[in-house]
Amino acid sequence: MIKILKKKLKPRIKARIRKGKQILKKKLRPRIKARIRKNKQILDRNIGNFFDWIKGAELVELKKCNTEEDPVRPHLSNDFRRGFGRKIFGVKYQGEVHAVMCFAYTNKVPKSEEELEKLSHDAYLQSAMRDQNIGKIAVAYTVWSKKRGGGKLIVKEVFKKIKKSNHLNRLVTLSPLTEMATKFHKNNGARLIQINENTQNFEYKVEKKEVV
Repeated sequence: MIKILKKKLKPRIKARIRKGKQILKKKLRPRIKARIRKNKQILDRNIGNFFDWIKGAELVELKKCNTEEDPVRPHLSNDFRRGFGRKIFGVKYQGEVHAVMCFAYTNKVPKSEEELEKLSHDAYLQSAMRDQNIGKIAVAYTVWSKKRGGGKLIVKEVFKKIKKSNHLNRLVTLSPLTEMATKFHKNNGARLIQINENTQNFEYKVEKKEVV
């Protein structure tokens, strides 16, 4: 008797389940479509905002930066970052700095912070006795970004600036031995030139147009 009852009820139960699914799909479909439209609008707006800030940003030289934001060398003071010809550059958009890169200028590739300080000091003193142009190598020793795309953008803008320079012919880094630093510089087109005890150096190829 129970088997017969089950046999009779099974098609009805299946039919009811199918009907329930159809009703649920019918109810949910407009909501899903509306959510997809909303997400697409948000994505389009975010992409638009991203390209707006990239196009409108400019490279500026800074007198100081918030050293506590520096993920690599927060212990270096603004006096160090601005002393003996060293510079701080930032990417600025709508009055706010969104990325920072600090440079020293040398005639040799430094392998440590101590060498960075000494070599940039020496290059500065040598420039005073020559043509006031400090060093031949721009050494980026820290970079950070507070906005998506800022790191890549500041590398690109600094690269342009160095290519226009009359005395700088190399752009190298003094980077920490971290996977993040390696990935960042390689993704931006740099090649690893040496690994040191506590640091590593990457180089961005600088090709200058010959003046005819």
